[in-house]
Amino acid sequence: MTVEQPPELDPVIHAQARLRVVVALSVLREGDRMAFPRLKDLLAMTAGNLSVHLRKLEDAGYVDVTKTHQGRTPTTLVCLTRRGRLAFEEYTAAVRALLEPPSEREP
Repeated sequence: MTVEQPPELDPVIHAQARLRVVVALSVLREGDRMAFPRLKDLLAMTAGNLSVHLRKLEDAGYVDVTKTHQGRTPTTLVCLTRRGRLAFEEYTAAVRALLEPPSEREP
């Protein structure tokens, strides 16, 4: 009998703050973006803390951060990339697999 290795959890997403960011962005339709202040308020994070976590997600290719202007007002928009959506799907599948009782896992 071989012991099955538990699935790996993506360390970029697994950090609690980054997981919250990814979950919040995952509800957007592909191509939709959320304004930085809206995301900050939704997650009750400081601008600095959110920026640090967005940078790590951006460096991994999981989010796209676009700085633009709406009229004369600078605006930062954030969305999950396709790679980020796939990574989140894989992450949630790994969590589900970890939570399955051993008797229900495939041999």
